Amino acid sequence: MKALIIIAILITILSIGISFYRSRNWKKLLISLGLFTIILTLSGLGNMTRSIVPLFIAHFVLILFAWGALILYILREKLYWQVIISPIVTIIIFLILERLIGSGGY
Repeated sequence: MKALIIIAILITILSIGISFYRSRNWKKLLISLGLFTIILTLSGLGNMTRSIVPLFIAHFVLILFAWGALILYILREKLYWQVIISPIVTIIIFLILERLIGSGGY
């Protein structure tokens, strides 16, 4: 599983590089790299939601959708920013639940 994640990251970086090599569009390059960084950060933050399994699964699915939206942006230059930032919703829900219910363990 870890190898697949590393391969997906490398393929994404490679596709960003190839897209820049073909078009020489600096704006698209910077937006792609910024969105890629945001998605990786959100996937790292999603590890805190592991204690609530359904929320973790929802976060994982939203990360996959966000990654797909990034690939669509790289290929077609059509930006779906709502899909890319959607994993933030699961993190906010987790923070609200932890504030209301607590960790449950003393």
